[in-house]
Amino acid sequence: MTTTASTAPSTAPRVRARPQRAAAVGGAVAAGLATWVVAVPVLGVELTARSGGGELVVGPPSVVLAGLVAGLGGWGLLALLERFAGRPRVAWTVTAVTVLVLSLAGPLAQATTVSAAAVLVAMHIAVGTVVVVVLGRTARKGAGRMA
Repeated sequence: MTTTASTAPSTAPRVRARPQRAAAVGGAVAAGLATWVVAVPVLGVELTARSGGGELVVGPPSVVLAGLVAGLGGWGLLALLERFAGRPRVAWTVTAVTVLVLSLAGPLAQATTVSAAAVLVAMHIAVGTVVVVVLGRTARKGAGRMA
């Protein structure tokens, strides 16, 4: 009796990629918090942003939540690209960098001071860089399944 191996790519993430992807999410949170710690308690920047009709103080819970949303959202997007894109790593890099650049509009428009804008942009870049680079390293190079 002979068996043949399937040449179709698996749609499930590689088992070894999961811990690396989880580390990317944790690293995104840590990068955002590290930037916040340097800016707010150490340098004394008052980190506020316009929200609705008032101002919102950006504290650790907001930073953690933003890092989790960015990391988990990136992980989900990467999983979709691996399933449907012909070249998931390229698609991931282009899409993720584009989203990062577009995300900078928020802090630039909503920060209440120049120093707050600089810190919020730095946090976006720190979190985004971890998400783009670390998740990108786990992406398949090619052979995604076209739907």
